[in-house]
Amino acid sequence: MPTYKYEGAYAGGEKVSGVVEAASRQEAVAQIRQSCEIVLSIKEIPKSLAQRPAASLQRISPKALALTCQQFAIVLKAGLPLVQTVDLVAGQTGDKALTRLLRQVSEDVSNGWSLSYSFDQRGGKLPVTFRETIRAGEESGDLISAFDRMAKYYDRTAKTHAKAISTMTYPAFVILVAIVVVYVIMDQAVPAFIKVFADMDAELPAITVGLIAVSNFFTNYGLLVGAALLAIIAAIWLYSRTERGGLQISRLRLSLPVVGEIGRMAGASQFAHTMSAMLAAGVPILQAIAVSSRAMSSLVMAQEVMDTVAGVEAGRGLGDSMAHARELPQMLIQMTAVGESAGALESTLNVLAEYYDNEVDVRTDRALSLLEPILIVCLAVFVVLILFAVYLPLFNLYGSI
Repeated sequence: MPTYKYEGAYAGGEKVSGVVEAASRQEAVAQIRQSCEIVLSIKEIPKSLAQRPAASLQRISPKALALTCQQFAIVLKAGLPLVQTVDLVAGQTGDKALTRLLRQVSEDVSNGWSLSYSFDQRGGKLPVTFRETIRAGEESGDLISAFDRMAKYYDRTAKTHAKAISTMTYPAFVILVAIVVVYVIMDQAVPAFIKVFADMDAELPAITVGLIAVSNFFTNYGLLVGAALLAIIAAIWLYSRTERGGLQISRLRLSLPVVGEIGRMAGASQFAHTMSAMLAAGVPILQAIAVSSRAMSSLVMAQEVMDTVAGVEAGRGLGDSMAHARELPQMLIQMTAVGESAGALESTLNVLAEYYDNEVDVRTDRALSLLEPILIVCLAVFVVLILFAVYLPLFNLYGSI
């Protein structure tokens, strides 16, 4: 739909400017006259400008968003005009993609666009939670509180993300070392011993024969196996991008032991955090449900959240509408219903979010504490098998001398 920039005036002579979306120039004029009596000028904004955004932007990190929201809240509290605020924050952020975006937003706001409309047009890589909270803050006339809430929300998200990366560093390092060790042994060490065994012309133990067969397989077909694995991974990734494939893979993840339960609790935490933030910002509940579902990483759980819309539209409570969900935790459903009946849904969701954050941390730490020794034991068993396969023929040869 075309976007039009206009200048108008009230009957008293006060001038006003802004932008509207309309199917035609006549419809745009009709919309403008609903808010001001006189249309001084109207001009269509070229699509290349109205929709120039951010297809080229990199995804903006939660840490950068948290810092930006903090800066917006501080500067707005100081009483600076919005255009000057956006300019000032754009100069302070260290994220290049976010700086380019804010420069464009500053230009839009100076041309009469609202802040939320500009972020909608430009911020294709911004989280939907960010854009909807800005919109709600503008509509309620309290942008400062909106930015304060988002600063806390994205700060918590950034810390959770950083902790997850830190927690997975050691297991990933152990797995990488194990892969390198196995490759070196099978590609370099075992072929050298095979030549020695061939010169012996002696009967080899079964474990040695098996090791030689595995080594020959990797030597002859290693590249083919690697290419096949990459092809399978690429096929799974492409399939996961489809609607049906994404749901099936998401459902498979939730069915896995340990990992599935952690994912289910992480999804509950995402829902509780986002829903609470949306309600605090004054977003209508149906819109808050839609935003919360899009913020969830599990497609199956997100679909179950969206399925509650029909029930809420019919006049039922959110907790009651969630009752038939299979993947959403029962505690989340029950406490949501309790919070609604008590008229304290926002605070109840905040408590649930903290609870599930803690559960995710505890269960992840517990799983990793078991994974680390398992990886080490598996690597040790493999090395021991290699040693047996190599030294048993030598012991047999020495025993026959």
